[in-house]
Amino acid sequence: MTMSLSAELWPDVQPETARRLMLAGVEAFAQRGYHATTTRDIAGAAGMSPAALYVHFPSKAALLFAISRYGHEQTLALVENVVAKEADPVARIRLIVEDFVAWHARRHTVARVVQYELQALPEEEFEVVAELRRRIERIVREVIAAGAADGVFTVADPHIAARAVLSLGVDVARWYSERARQTPTALGKEYGSLVLRMLGAPAETQVTD
Repeated sequence: MTMSLSAELWPDVQPETARRLMLAGVEAFAQRGYHATTTRDIAGAAGMSPAALYVHFPSKAALLFAISRYGHEQTLALVENVVAKEADPVARIRLIVEDFVAWHARRHTVARVVQYELQALPEEEFEVVAELRRRIERIVREVIAAGAADGVFTVADPHIAARAVLSLGVDVARWYSERARQTPTALGKEYGSLVLRMLGAPAETQVTD
């Protein structure tokens, strides 16, 4: 990733130096892991002095929290947008999976930090992010439950099914890279079809555009 991506990743974060530090933090955490990364590593990658980081973030943990919170807010918005524009459970779950998977592929470096460094957050900050995760899971669970009630999904436990669906998308961040055979959009569509089969949707409902 380059610094030019910072405005695209976090358009509402100001000033630009804060975005640069977030991007440098993502790259450092992804390469070294949170605990092995120092504030000097982050500041150096951003082209700043270590003291400059504390102007925008009081600690390394605060920087990780900002990265993780924004990532979860963005994925929650993706899910909420689908629910707002689609009423049919089959269309909803397909589009949720397509968008969720595409985001984790397109932003795979950010997503790895967002999804796999959660345990490094202090308890209070962890709870903020955990609530965002619960909101995402609740929406997906309700969509699956609605489909099961309509007879278009065959699942014994919508709670477990929702976790399985989201886990498929999250795991994309672990293995996806620019060398992958499929684009993020194409991968999202394939996962959307896969999830419909996994949920037992009738074959005629699994056709995608």
